[in-house]
Amino acid sequence: MNILIIGSGGREHAFAWKIKQSQKCDQLFVAPGNAGTEAIAQNIPLNISDFKAIGKFVVDENIGLVVVGPEAPLVDGIVDFFQASEKLKNTPIIGPGKLGATLEGSKDFSKEFMIKHGVPTAKSKTVTSENLEDGLAHLETLSVPYVLKADGLAAGKGVLILNSLEEAKSELKSMLDGKFGEASSKVVIEEFLKGIELSVFVLTDGVNYKILPEAKDYKRIGEGDTGPNTGGMGAVSPVHFAHPDFLMKVEEKVVKPTINGLKKDNIPYKGFIFIGLMNMGGEPYVIEYNVRMGDPETQAVFPRINSDLVDLLMATWEGNLNNINLEIDPDYATTVVMVAGGYPNSYQKGHEISGLGSADDCIVFHAGTKSENGKILSNGGRVLAVTGRGNNIQEALDKAYHQIEKINWKDINYRKDIGQDLIRF
Repeated sequence: MNILIIGSGGREHAFAWKIKQSQKCDQLFVAPGNAGTEAIAQNIPLNISDFKAIGKFVVDENIGLVVVGPEAPLVDGIVDFFQASEKLKNTPIIGPGKLGATLEGSKDFSKEFMIKHGVPTAKSKTVTSENLEDGLAHLETLSVPYVLKADGLAAGKGVLILNSLEEAKSELKSMLDGKFGEASSKVVIEEFLKGIELSVFVLTDGVNYKILPEAKDYKRIGEGDTGPNTGGMGAVSPVHFAHPDFLMKVEEKVVKPTINGLKKDNIPYKGFIFIGLMNMGGEPYVIEYNVRMGDPETQAVFPRINSDLVDLLMATWEGNLNNINLEIDPDYATTVVMVAGGYPNSYQKGHEISGLGSADDCIVFHAGTKSENGKILSNGGRVLAVTGRGNNIQEALDKAYHQIEKINWKDINYRKDIGQDLIRF
């Protein structure tokens, strides 16, 4: 069949890399894609927000499966658009409708969902400019550090963790005044959860589900988890502090109530649920839901899935995911993200990248890249994600960092401590 992947980042390159391995895939398209996807698929210059143009392409090219990578088209209702069209309603598309996507599109909605369905999570209070004084008073009842979350989508940068009450009050006012645009017109003030963070990924057809390999990501720009948050600087899978008994608790206390809650609330859901968790003394607490795969976690998770991804995705659409076997590779995959100097603040694009050939057990996933006149140029903040594979974390990291040493462009930056906390654990 012909398959279309929507998106242009490292996650979408990982989808393309994995889907390309399937015997079910005839022609593979990525819209708009990057220089990495261009090497294994056909990039299509479509705007991911232009649902009409995407729909026309799907009809014209007889697309048999659409995979939506990023969250924005899902939150904006691309699945609803397909379902409302006579020509598109029978086209398999992986991702929730607009209501299901609100689990990520609104922190307030997701909090209410968790509380309603008994999913363990931090205590919180939602604040708008109308009840700012209540919010300021609520901050005074909490202890350091203070957690403020923009209600809406803020490109992974809408969460602030603050170490002084005065700073928290100031930032709350700033957020409500538009620091993150419309996304922070509502702010969720949340109790700080102390523990070890990890991500669990679930693929569901709305009734049945498969739990994919878990991962730990590294959000801050600086080594030792210092500096501002980014979209993600690296990831490791598996996570050895996620023992089988803990993952069983995750399934019973988080995954099952989440899937059952969607059914009870009549929210159709065919796609991925990315659950950000905190392991607090062996008990799972949900930090947030996302309605797609993570980036850069996908680049560490997909290399560990031996099963045919197209089979899994089609079973998701058809509602028989329970009939598909999910085979996981026990080896480790570690991903290190290479970024433009200055990221996550201002940075330059257009620098030529050299040394991109991959070695065995190492994959270079492209994120912010483009090809121009036979050259590969940097074209974003997060430029590449290099994934190494090995029998243990150290071996996988050694392979990733050895590959990174061969790659170069002007003002290159990456963290040199990805996974070190897990080696010491």
